[in-house]
Amino acid sequence: MESETQPQIKAPPAYEQIKRYVIRQIEAGTWRDGDMIPSESELVKQFGVARMTVTRALRELTGERVLTRVQGAGTFVAARKYESTLVEIGSIADEIAARGHRHSARVLALDESHEAMVLEALGLAEGPAFHSRIVHFEENEPIQFEERYVNPAVFPEYLKQDFTQQTPNQYMVRIAPIQRAEYRIYAQQADAATRRLLNMEIGEPCLLLWRRTWVGTQVATAVTLAHPANRFQFSGSF
Repeated sequence: MESETQPQIKAPPAYEQIKRYVIRQIEAGTWRDGDMIPSESELVKQFGVARMTVTRALRELTGERVLTRVQGAGTFVAARKYESTLVEIGSIADEIAARGHRHSARVLALDESHEAMVLEALGLAEGPAFHSRIVHFEENEPIQFEERYVNPAVFPEYLKQDFTQQTPNQYMVRIAPIQRAEYRIYAQQADAATRRLLNMEIGEPCLLLWRRTWVGTQVATAVTLAHPANRFQFSGSF
């Protein structure tokens, strides 16, 4: 009597198995938004496959926005889109470069703050908080005045950075990707100091963005970004 031939179940390709493994870790909560995942070398050793197999799996997951890769830092679980925000948290330098223009910055202050309102906004029981004041220029024209307060527990090396060479946003995304944000956008008359920094006319409206961000359960930053309304607009798409 002839035996029945059992159909063979073909295993999915190795890169697909690695993708499924990564997704399972995220869905189980083992790896959370912003967490760094094992390096390519570690995954090669864990799965016993060629590096190009791991590279393909991570590249495809990055393209699917499951992961995000930061040059020189590693691969992280991508933060989910913020349901409550329409403003992408990007770098003003990158926005200016995308327009084919040159960005430059002037650092006005890089110091500590013990102000009670600042500590409350950052959820700190005691000071100091880190503080920076920076004017950003597009082709030598001031386009944004940034006043930022930073949680030292999240960014302990913040005051040691040269923010004429990189923006605070570029530095912070490299160190600890943001996972949650809240913001307000409003217009008001600029005070005299802001008006002078941004070369604004008397009576010209100032467009402001106030934003607070989190890394994990910690408030990471609280920042106010002021712009001359006749030279700047917020826009975006999903």
